[in-house]
Amino acid sequence: MKCLILAAGYATRLYPLTLDRPKPLLPLAGRPAIDHIIERIDEIAEVETILVVTNEKFFKQFQSWQEDYSAGKVVKVLNDRSLSEEDRLGAIGDIDFVLKEEGLDNDLLVIAGDNLFESGLREFVDFARQRIPASSIGLYNLKDKEAVKRYSQVRLGANNRIIEFEEKPKDPTSTLVAKCIYFFPKGKLGKIAEYIASGGQIDAPGHYISWLCRRDEVYGFTFCGKWYDIGNYETYKEADEGFRLKKGER
Repeated sequence: MKCLILAAGYATRLYPLTLDRPKPLLPLAGRPAIDHIIERIDEIAEVETILVVTNEKFFKQFQSWQEDYSAGKVVKVLNDRSLSEEDRLGAIGDIDFVLKEEGLDNDLLVIAGDNLFESGLREFVDFARQRIPASSIGLYNLKDKEAVKRYSQVRLGANNRIIEFEEKPKDPTSTLVAKCIYFFPKGKLGKIAEYIASGGQIDAPGHYISWLCRRDEVYGFTFCGKWYDIGNYETYKEADEGFRLKKGER
């Protein structure tokens, strides 16, 4: 199994913090945010290699981070060669880029580089592997319908199969949202190229998952514990404080 961390965004909503530094390398409890994600990935013995896809602007910074970081697994940084917000490939475009660049033929775990969570990845992978050949995604219960409007709304049916997936709903009917953690079995990786060829949007990954749910079985696993989606300065500070508190408890 391979794991892909999506880290090619430009995080303009966090300017000036991210003007010259990528969001996944912002300090969080004294360490780059991406370190906390890799700590969780290190718990998954099946993951052989961690791929980090970034852009031309931040590629050298990620290379320097990689040289300094001692991971339990092989870490490889890839450059999608985009230069700005205007020519970025988008999340689905970057997954497609990595699949082609690396010639992947492995089950693939995908995690957004700003997706901070304290636990649950081992349970998610076990859940997903039990449902192969179907794909699975990570969910979180926000318990707040108003907040759901900023995310992808999800409704589950029997056996946790996704029966509804809507990107940024205007009138939410569920408090479950997708949290940009995906498990794609190797037999389903070709669906991504099929989606792109159909003219699907390649920026927000929720558009692809919505398309996939209408054509195939997709299952949802609900994470417990703290989750931080670093989208603005307030959520970044909340995550920093949360991880500092957790660190102090150890």
